[in-house]
Amino acid sequence: MNLYEPFIQNDRQRELLDMTAKLADTFATRGEKFDREDAFPFENVEDLKAAGYVSLTVPEEYGGKEISLYELVMLQERLATGDAATSLSIGWHLGGLMELSENRPWDEVLFKSLCEKVVTERVLINRAATEPATGSPTRGGLPETRAVKSDRGWIIDGRKTFTSMAKALDYSLVSARIGDSDEKGFFLVDHSLDGVRIEETWDTIAMQGTGSDDLVLDDVSLSTEALVERDRDKPEGGVLPKAWLLHIPACYIGVAIAARNEAITFAKEYSPNSLPGPIKDVPEVQRKIGEIELELFKARQILYSVADKWVKEPHKRSAMGEELGAVKHIVTNSAFKVVDTAMRIVGARSLFKSNPMQRHYRNVRAGLHNPPMDDMVISQLAHRALEQ
Repeated sequence: MNLYEPFIQNDRQRELLDMTAKLADTFATRGEKFDREDAFPFENVEDLKAAGYVSLTVPEEYGGKEISLYELVMLQERLATGDAATSLSIGWHLGGLMELSENRPWDEVLFKSLCEKVVTERVLINRAATEPATGSPTRGGLPETRAVKSDRGWIIDGRKTFTSMAKALDYSLVSARIGDSDEKGFFLVDHSLDGVRIEETWDTIAMQGTGSDDLVLDDVSLSTEALVERDRDKPEGGVLPKAWLLHIPACYIGVAIAARNEAITFAKEYSPNSLPGPIKDVPEVQRKIGEIELELFKARQILYSVADKWVKEPHKRSAMGEELGAVKHIVTNSAFKVVDTAMRIVGARSLFKSNPMQRHYRNVRAGLHNPPMDDMVISQLAHRALEQ
């Protein structure tokens, strides 16, 4: 039985998973090359577009598949077994569209136009909210990027960091302070506009392929309609938790599965002359494999069950914020533990540049720094317990 059979609920999911598996297996063959060359995986992005993967979360009424959160988690996990950076990058695009589809905060004509471009032209979009001075937007800092009213609309200036897929994006949703007020809004910025440029600042040892360079905006002129979201327009009942961020732990547990597979293959094939057969027969190796399987079982049951709850019990969504944060904490930390244990099975060979294990180790570490961060999750759980 493969690792996904217990989670497949219907034929549609099986078909989507088969399509994703083909992409992931192709991406896996390119991983070392992109990593060694520190190159952005344009080939992977083109394959995602050709397969229609980029429109999976577009509403059916506008030509997309309108996949559920449960399906997003499953597909992103499988994609990450092939290439983690590609999975994480496209996850921001898919997740952002899923949030817009669920909440519909935009003028519907504009949203429809964007969706149709995603379906027919395969355009890519991401939110650009992080800045050097504010850090992660989840910590609540007010952006230094500023949008000022002009005769024809808006003039926006600023710099955004951690803009995943920056060189491949067609649009960004840019957070900015509106004029001299303390109000924040999001502006839809077309990357073909004058004054929009990408500065290559992404110099990391983990998730290199996300190409999360800086987005620089120099006196960019926008139309009035470019202001698509603003704080004062939030619904009276509040904004739903960002469940689509489960694409993050899904990605990292996918990395862990890839490391697990490498370790098991190695254990079956490596036979030192000090043993009568392969190391898979060594009790300590079997114990480590068992620990990996237990950790994966725990993490994936939590990930899939909470995603399924979001889909099947929508009346509970507004109260699921801490629950979703806990999933990210548990799953990403479990992924880190799985990769570490897998490397102990492979031994010193896991540190060779030609071995994908060292890439998995570097990539999985990045999960600790994606939102929400561990300290925030723990703090939120504590506050909820004390309030109850």
